[in-house]
This record gives sequence, C-alpha cells and structure tokens, in this order.
Amino acid sequence: MKFQDFNALQVRIARPTDQFDKIIQFYEHGLGLQRVAEFTGHAGYTGVVYGLPHLSYQLEFTSHEEGSPCPAPTADNLIIFYIPNGEELKSVAERLQQMGHGEVEPENVYWKEKGITIEDPDGWRVVLMNTEGI
Repeated sequence: MKFQDFNALQVRIARPTDQFDKIIQFYEHGLGLQRVAEFTGHAGYTGVVYGLPHLSYQLEFTSHEEGSPCPAPTADNLIIFYIPNGEELKSVAERLQQMGHGEVEPENVYWKEKGITIEDPDGWRVVLMNTEGI
C-alpha cells in the first residue's frame, strides 16, 4: 500500500555548527562534495549547501552570528556515502586522515564490514561504504 501523498522535488538536511570553517574543510576539501549554494547575512546566518551531481539531495551547514551550538550527537548519528569504487573510497579516507580525521570504531558493527567511519569536526559521523547502496 502506497502512502506518499506529496511529490517533493528536493530533500535538504540542515545542521548548525560553531565550527563553520572546519566543517567546510571536512565536507568540501576532505570528502570532496560539490558546493551548490552559499549565503551570508540572512537574518544573521551564514550557510553553505553541498550536493551530489544530478541528485536532489543536499546537505546544508549554517552558522549564526550569535553562535550555533549543536548538541553532541550519539555514535550512531550517521551520514552514509555509498562509494562502489574502492580506490575512490580509499583516496577520500586517506585525504581525511591527512587532515586529522582518522577512522573511528562504529557503534554498529555492520558499518565496519565494508565501510570506514570518520567523525567530522563537530563529532558527527560519516560512513564511507564500499557498496552500491540499496
């Protein structure tokens, strides 16, 4: 039985940070995500939006001029990137390692079977999975 009663054109996940420049380094220069938009001075907010080419899924980070505290995540709050090419995955993981973001032990052992878990500057976890996804 299908319950979808709307047709969304995009999905964007937005998250505040007090480490805006470090987050940009991690996601843009470390992971290599494409910056698709950015803004400043919007009701005191500065933001950057990342996406994957040809997809309508986006990841946004914002910082407010009065601070943008973000509560510490659990070890199982994850963003998962499915990277079927093992050499590409290894290259990204090595680049992040050189930037000071090494592998951490995942809470759920499933993510260790074919993936590498890395924490971003805010302590949120990113999993690089060497599979085609679902």
